[in-house]
Amino acid sequence: MGQMAKRIDSDLGALARNLRGNPGEPERRLWNRLRASQTGLKFRRQAVIDPFIVDFLCPFNGLIVELDGDEHDAERDRNRDTHLTENGYTVVRFGNADVMTNVDGVVDHILSIAAVMPERRKITHPTPSLGREGL
Repeated sequence: MGQMAKRIDSDLGALARNLRGNPGEPERRLWNRLRASQTGLKFRRQAVIDPFIVDFLCPFNGLIVELDGDEHDAERDRNRDTHLTENGYTVVRFGNADVMTNVDGVVDHILSIAAVMPERRKITHPTPSLGREGL
């Protein structure tokens, strides 16, 4: 019998849905560039990777893109990045100001990292519904 997909924590899922519905301007700008086929990669925004919600995730290669505003705590972010890296993800961070002043450069940097990453074989993220951000 096949293994069932891991279900996300319902509280984290609800929070992620709320965050997707109320993005900040830097997130909206970057999402407009990352979504659909504009990059050749498919990203999810506000994706749950228990126990975290990440800003953007490319499930194909495990690339996580995080946007940092003034409220981010560097030590907490380091611990979070270590946990995600230990679980096979690659995390890249940008400041909100970078996105607001140079979204093209941010996207180019993301694509240059993604170009050298292998396909992620181990699926650890639940399958999305077909009508929303997906694989």
